[in-house]
Amino acid sequence: MFNRLVRFAGAIAVTSSLLSPLPASAQGARGARTPIKVQWLGHAAFEITSAGGTRILIDPFLSGNPSTPDSLKVLSRYKPAAILVSHSHSDHALDAKAIAVSSGAMVISAYEWVNTLGLPEKQAMGGNVGGTFKVGDVTVHIVPAMHSSDPGGRPVGFVLEFADGRTLYHTGDTWLFGDMALIQEMYHPNVILIGAGGGPYTQGPADSRREIAKYFTPQVIVPMHYGTFPGLATEAQVRAGFGGDKRLQVLQPGESRTF
Repeated sequence: MFNRLVRFAGAIAVTSSLLSPLPASAQGARGARTPIKVQWLGHAAFEITSAGGTRILIDPFLSGNPSTPDSLKVLSRYKPAAILVSHSHSDHALDAKAIAVSSGAMVISAYEWVNTLGLPEKQAMGGNVGGTFKVGDVTVHIVPAMHSSDPGGRPVGFVLEFADGRTLYHTGDTWLFGDMALIQEMYHPNVILIGAGGGPYTQGPADSRREIAKYFTPQVIVPMHYGTFPGLATEAQVRAGFGGDKRLQVLQPGESRTF
């Protein structure tokens, strides 16, 4: 186990050293705002690009995703530094291994699931709640989620911490839960990518709005996990559920915005 942890630490250091460093123009004093580019790929899939050019892919359900534009289903186009997978269900994890193989990216997810992928150790970055990974100029924190993940490990969410001190929280699939108060206390998410689709498996717009009101004070709210399949909330229902909250930023699949 010790040898594996040593190799694990070495892989993180080597991988991080290969990524583009944060340019001097973006370094500045901590707290100076630098761009965070968020591209919604449909469902819960996003590509996040930091000011330093670090690309992070989250929950890449793309090739079989009816809401993903055809041009974005071509897996060879993705060259992320890391792929974050919140849990093993196919509508979050489907293309993680294929993109990792083609791009050489590391996959960060629950330890038990990552080890089922058959990737080289330098790419299979298993973690757990409370774990932290450095990916270029971004620090990735693993936080809890309330869902299921079978086979392999527990479901998680991710907080991305950028060089300017701002943070982005991808909730994964979850219902609101009390320990979200700790996520707010510790990380103060500025941007929240929040599941709002409802149906039999995840929370709907009303609970998503309640989650924000009770636990968080973000500047930007980006809804996800809706409109993909029958039974999930529509865009109109998501907008109505948030009751005109001016922080709500509704993206179309494939659309990018910078915050």
